[in-house]
Amino acid sequence: LHDRLTVNVERFRGRMLAAGFDIKPTQSAICAVMLYDAKLSQDFAARLLDEGIYVTGFYYPVVPKDQARIRVQVSAGHTEQELDRCVDAFVKVGRELGVLR
Repeated sequence: LHDRLTVNVERFRGRMLAAGFDIKPTQSAICAVMLYDAKLSQDFAARLLDEGIYVTGFYYPVVPKDQARIRVQVSAGHTEQELDRCVDAFVKVGRELGVLR
């Protein structure tokens, strides 16, 4: 399970970084997709839910001021197809909200 989790985290992080997202380095299954703006983190999470992806946006005082982010919990149970669908939804919403070009 640990090996599968490591592969899944690397797949998710790699695809997200390649798409242009700012992902904090991690040695855990929790990936922080940095958006830096509190309202944007909430709007982004709401739009992802519309796409069938449940994530949580965090902002001050939970994280430092101007360090708002989306928290993604990757698991060993996720399939490659599920991870890819998640990344595709992030890219779609990222373009719609002006986070990505």
